[in-house]
Amino acid sequence: MDAAYPIEHGERTGESIILLHGGNVGGWMWEPQVERLAGRHLITPDAIGFNTRAAEAWSGLAGAADDVASIIRERAVGGRAHVVGLSMGAVIAVHLVARHPDLVRSCMVTGAMMLGVTGAQRRVAELQLRAWDRRWFWRMQAAMFRIPADAREQFISAGMGVSAQTAHAMYGEIFDGSMPEGRFDYTGPMLAIAGEREPRDVARAFPALVRAMPQTRTWVAPRMRHVWSIQDPDLFTQTIVDFVDRDAVPSA
Repeated sequence: MDAAYPIEHGERTGESIILLHGGNVGGWMWEPQVERLAGRHLITPDAIGFNTRAAEAWSGLAGAADDVASIIRERAVGGRAHVVGLSMGAVIAVHLVARHPDLVRSCMVTGAMMLGVTGAQRRVAELQLRAWDRRWFWRMQAAMFRIPADAREQFISAGMGVSAQTAHAMYGEIFDGSMPEGRFDYTGPMLAIAGEREPRDVARAFPALVRAMPQTRTWVAPRMRHVWSIQDPDLFTQTIVDFVDRDAVPSA
């Protein structure tokens, strides 16, 4: 996997899908989905402060959402896109639909801890931030998230390339809870997913998402961990296709 993974894939026809990556990685994490979605127009940008944009200062979740909005206006067919976000990318996607609802055709988020991180999960995460620049920490992270062997070096390099300042600022926002206030103007399809084997803070945010967007549907993906786009790329990709093409959500 190349650090300079292309931002666009496929011909600019039909309806675009933009995939927003999790923290500590980059647009390259979506390679399994790009392979399985051949023939569609996909956009896989790096977020501000990450991977090829590690030198850029973190602009906050709102700023990151505005940056994605600019990319959609510039690169998506008709200036609108279906939005898929995982972890940090999911949180950014929620801010995107809150701030730029007119740009979003549909939105699917997984691993979105909108109400913050609590308990032991938070204490562990805060300890991890202290080891941010240690290679052993990133090797441990790669093993914990079951990153495939051929992608581990890319994962480690991308993680260590993120500045400690960006990491502390980004995680600080997410740890404290970043759910935008009030009812959103976005009325399009919305799907919020939690992996059955990921922290409870993800599903804990479901009611807040429903209050902000009553059309929100939720699903707990059986046996899935946080980064299930890699754990089961076929299921993850099929979930995208069903939602984008037919507004269909997996049954409980």
